[in-house]
Amino acid sequence: MAYEAELTPASVLAAAQRLKGRALRTPLEPSEALSEATGARVYLKLEHLQRTGSFKIRGALNRLLTLGERERAVGIVAASAGNHALGVAQAASLLGVRATLIVPTSGSPAKIAALRRYPPELVELLIEGEDYDAAEALAIELSRTTNRRFVSPYNDPQTMTGQGTIALEILEDLPNVDVLLVPVGGGGLICGMGLWAKTINPKLRVIGVQSTASPQMHAAFEAGRLVTVPVLDSLADGLAGNIEPGSPMYEIARQYVDQIVLVEEREIAQAMAWYVEQSHLIIEGSGAVVLAALLNGRIAGSSGKTVAAVLTGRNVSTERLKALL
Repeated sequence: MAYEAELTPASVLAAAQRLKGRALRTPLEPSEALSEATGARVYLKLEHLQRTGSFKIRGALNRLLTLGERERAVGIVAASAGNHALGVAQAASLLGVRATLIVPTSGSPAKIAALRRYPPELVELLIEGEDYDAAEALAIELSRTTNRRFVSPYNDPQTMTGQGTIALEILEDLPNVDVLLVPVGGGGLICGMGLWAKTINPKLRVIGVQSTASPQMHAAFEAGRLVTVPVLDSLADGLAGNIEPGSPMYEIARQYVDQIVLVEEREIAQAMAWYVEQSHLIIEGSGAVVLAALLNGRIAGSSGKTVAAVLTGRNVSTERLKALL
């Protein structure tokens, strides 16, 4: 699949300029508790404090800001487990672009409830498809039949470079970082961040984390190509689903990502509860995977190193959080 825009460090810089004043520059905070537990110097990038409750606003807003006049006029289509839809809805509201969002029936109730607060005349919400893969297929077909832009949560250079601004901020705040630890779903976040990180410091290790319930990128790294994996119910619902057929995400990830590690569902649950107890802040399962990896010794060779881990979102239902605690 050929991209109409280049995936380059210059495009990350351009995205940073577009997002200035529109997306928050989130804090990068040291974690004494994680540093003590791991022997590493651990910093947490608090993207769960971002507008809409996750990092997704960066890529969605950058993509919509780069639409042509005709594309803005006819509107766009997107599919999401929730956070990307929230990012697109916010971006569409800011820019006056009509958006049709397809969220699977298995989507997070907390995220769906937040999406329903957007004006329906601007943000049309369709709850269709049993899982993300089905919702994405429906959205791609709708975009084709209506001749509207499909705004992918990962498979788009403008989305990726918008997410890459997180790495730009981390390396400005913490130039001596040795390891970036990043949750992985479709790969847009880690590819955008890895592009910038490896440009600035080729020796910096970029490590992705996935749940064993949906290990699509891990399986691709093992197989040497994109493969389809079974997708099970997961606390990390924002990372669940397979990668769009024909997508170059695996080839891009191989350029910028050193390793993908897996964590178990029980470890994600424990990490979510641990973070609430330690920080008195909420994190969803998709963000907690990096904490689970650190707390369970999945990041080999990190002792004595400086590690920056991205906490990607906070959109978890009260009922689920109560059950975990």
